[in-house]
Amino acid sequence: MTQYANAVTQYENGTALGGRIIREGGLVVFPTETVYGLGANGLDSEAVLGIFRAKGRPADNPLILHIAKKSELKRLWSHVPDKAQTLADAFWPGPLTMVFKRSSIVPDEVTAGLDTVAVRLPGNKTARALIKEAGVPIAAPSANLSGKPSPTTAEHVRQDMDGRVELIIDGGPCRYGLESTVVSLVGKPAILRPGAVTKEMLEAVIGPVEVAHAVLSPLREGETAASPGMKYRHYAPDAEVVVAEGSEREIAAKICREYDIRESMGQTPLIFATEQTQPFYRNRRCVIIGDRSEPATLCASLFYSLREYGSRADVILAEALPNDDMGLAYMNRLLRSAGFNII
Repeated sequence: MTQYANAVTQYENGTALGGRIIREGGLVVFPTETVYGLGANGLDSEAVLGIFRAKGRPADNPLILHIAKKSELKRLWSHVPDKAQTLADAFWPGPLTMVFKRSSIVPDEVTAGLDTVAVRLPGNKTARALIKEAGVPIAAPSANLSGKPSPTTAEHVRQDMDGRVELIIDGGPCRYGLESTVVSLVGKPAILRPGAVTKEMLEAVIGPVEVAHAVLSPLREGETAASPGMKYRHYAPDAEVVVAEGSEREIAAKICREYDIRESMGQTPLIFATEQTQPFYRNRRCVIIGDRSEPATLCASLFYSLREYGSRADVILAEALPNDDMGLAYMNRLLRSAGFNII
């Protein structure tokens, strides 16, 4: 830890200072359009190990390298395939991460020993300014303690990272509220983690895209996590999370039954409702976290709500969404926050 410990600043001064800290081997938390990232020099093995120590993150969980210009991609990969260039032209800067064979300059600590590396060019101007000031790719997972919901505000970062990093750059609330889409371009294109760049959007640009089985299921025994966010239980709040599946009315009925059972056991349940289903939950504690017809609204508020309400209840009862468009990203995060506890 340097003399900059616990500093919190705004964009104008933060990126210059942050760039210097990154170059010196320190840790900087910075905003992106998805969630806040915990950054270090992605070409410095010892600096990258500092990320794992600060988060308490398992070493077998790979990181994403963040770059400021498309041209930097060719330094980090063995070569740039045509589909990667097409996707970069369509979605960069933005919430898309691409995975391909790494070059020799990428440390094993970034890739968890894999022969591939994930790279993203963020859309957030503060993030790009920081990377430019640092002059190196920035390795950055979400800026939370390992396993907890990713932070979408600087205050949530402080709850986990205060005293663990040299600098926190406060860029206000994050736009999307969920991490980037991760697509592998090794072999047939496949989504490893869904996000704001949806399967439908990708296919409109490069044709068929598969969805890895682990997006909506736990990793199989012995299977390696090829992307961040593929662990069995992730994004977990203090409270237990239970997910109800079915039609709107079926979901509401299941949640009401579970709510009453938990309350009779002396627990404090809380329902994550939507605009459409709130009327089903009369006289029960609930918060509206979005609109079922606009999955992006639920994505934007999920991590924030898990953090804000996770300490106010014993169990959170949440509604499943259809697994299309951004509903896929929402269900990927929600199921992992629940440890696949489904009714």
